[in-house]
Order: sequence, then C-alpha cells, then structure tokens
Amino acid sequence: MHWHGAIGTLWRMTIEIPSALSAQREPLISGLNTLGLDGDRLSEPLLQYLALMLKWNATYNLTAITEPYEMVVKHVLDSAAMHTSVRDLAAKGGSIADLGAGAGLPGIVLSVIYPQLHVTMIESAGKKVRFMREAIRQLGLPHTRAEHVRIEAYRPDALFDAITARALATLPELIRLGAHLLKPGGELLAMKAVFPAEEIANLPSPWQVVADRELEVPYLQAQRRLMRVAASHG
Repeated sequence: MHWHGAIGTLWRMTIEIPSALSAQREPLISGLNTLGLDGDRLSEPLLQYLALMLKWNATYNLTAITEPYEMVVKHVLDSAAMHTSVRDLAAKGGSIADLGAGAGLPGIVLSVIYPQLHVTMIESAGKKVRFMREAIRQLGLPHTRAEHVRIEAYRPDALFDAITARALATLPELIRLGAHLLKPGGELLAMKAVFPAEEIANLPSPWQVVADRELEVPYLQAQRRLMRVAASHG
C-alpha cells in the first residue's frame, strides 16, 4: 500500500482492489448515478471498502455476501439508497448513530458519500469493530468512529440527531434500544423490506411514523423502504 493525497485533514491509503471487484465499477457508477450521486467520484473509495471487507472476511467472517456484484448491490447500493434522508443533516455537520452496524452498513457507506456527516457505528462484536476501525483509518473518514458496546449500554458524550439501523430489529425494539441516544426532536431512520404494519401498531407512545418512503435500489429485485419515526409533541 502507498500513501497519497489527503481527504480533508486525513491522509488515506491506496487499497488494492481485486480484479473481480474492479469489474463491477461500471454497474456501481451507474447505480450511484441513478441514486443522484456522483458515481465517478464515489466508486473508488466504495470499491476499496468492499476490497477491505473481502480481505478481512477470509478470517473474520464479516458477511455471507461475497460475490462481487452482489456486494455492490446488496451492501453498497442498498445502503446508499437512503442517502437523501441524511443529506440535510450532513450539510449542517449533523450526527447519526448506526445501531448494530456489523461491517459498517450503512454507516461507512454514508460516511464515504457525506464525509462531513458525524457517524458513530455501534457494534457489540469485537471483530466487526476492529474491521470498521481499520476501514475508517484506511479510507480516511474524518468524522466516523466505531464503538465496541451494546446499544442499550452506550452513553455517548453528545446525543445524536438521528439513529439508523438496517435489518436489525423491529421498530419498537429499535426505539427501546436506541431512543436514549437521540437529541430532543431526533428521529429513527429505519430501513425496512416491507411495510411493517404490526410493528407500527406496537410503537410505544409517543413514537410514531412521520414519513414512509419506498426506496428504489438499482438492480435489486426486492422491496425497500425508509421509515422516519419520531416522538410526537401534541
């Protein structure tokens, strides 16, 4: 690996991308462009992230999805599809906590898209936290961190504008686990496959769904939606 120019104030490393992953550059660029992002700019660091994941996966078993095209679609584009929900937060240097982040999805993907967004990834599995910290270091993400702690036990120095989770738990369970991490007026941004009517009905008062939007994930033949959950004030 070599060192090269800085992103912000951090130096980042050149990460070797295997040829099988490099072959997915065009679909990745096209998919990112479809999502309204700059695919030409973002494809390199996102492929580097997947390259690191593949390298570490041999020892650490981070993900069951290891076929390069599937990684591009189900890891990167699936996570990137929610980017508009954090765009305004990123523009003002806001903060988000990724609950049960695993290998850094969606947290690292959102950090690459919006380096000014303050992202804290919370994960109880030590090997996944070690991987995320190495990815943060090598990708040069200035406002991103990984915390090795159970969600319900985490007591941050500052509360978050939003929390998010991807296929972690039901909406009521996410509120139970992570509501203490939110600033007053903060929101849960939950990625779901289908409309979770029963989960919504079981949300504890005063929490309610304030927005529900279908997500179009390029190349993915499955439903995805983004639900914003907030505490009502009336």
